[in-house]
Order: sequence, then structure tokens, then C-alpha cells
Amino acid sequence: MVVRSSLLLWLVAAMPIAAAPADVVAVKIDRNADGSFHVSVTIASDETGWDKYADKWQVLDPDGAILGTRILHHPHVNEQPFTRALPALQIPSSVTEIRVRAHDSVEGFGGAERVVPVPQAIADQ
Repeated sequence: MVVRSSLLLWLVAAMPIAAAPADVVAVKIDRNADGSFHVSVTIASDETGWDKYADKWQVLDPDGAILGTRILHHPHVNEQPFTRALPALQIPSSVTEIRVRAHDSVEGFGGAERVVPVPQAIADQ
């Protein structure tokens, strides 16, 4: 039994640690005076540097159409979690909620996503 347990422990220790995709941990959306939206997104990612980092996030409508993409131009290894924004995103008035997902340069999409309601103009309420 000891030999079998030791072999199992060695096999588990020898396995590579799976990297995790980037997670969206928070989304804040505000309507601008011109009717566009300021969308701030907070991402947590197990970044290691230029070889693996969260390289973008996207805003999608309920049908999966991409409304906007925020490209992240560099790693944020020492800034976790981090927040970046799309300051003037156009969202059709028919869209009542958005889904936000993050992309990792190695893992792609697949981390935690967030769905948030779109604030309507006071005149629309």
C-alpha cells in the first residue's frame, strides 16, 4: 500500500499544473450623457508575463454578438485583479443586458463571465 501511494503521489507531482483562463470578477456600466456607455471590467488572471496574460475582454449582447472589445496590450502580473474600461461603448436600445468575457493569451475564453443589466435612460423608464 505504501508503494502504491508513493507512486500515485509521484505521478500527481509530475503532472503539469493546469493554467486557468482569465475571470471577469466585476463589471460596472454607466450611461454617458451622449447615450453611449462607460463599461469598467475587473479581471483576475494567473498571468506569468508575456508568455501568458489576459489579452482582451469583450462585451456581448444576449445573442452572442460582440458589441465591443478592449484589447489589453501588456501583462498585469503585479496588478491583480486589474480594471480597464471601454469609455464610450454603443449598445443598441433593444439590449437590456450584456455579457462580459475575458480572453487569456494561452487558455483563450473559458473563465468566469458576468451578465449585467444595461441602465436605461430616465426618459425610457
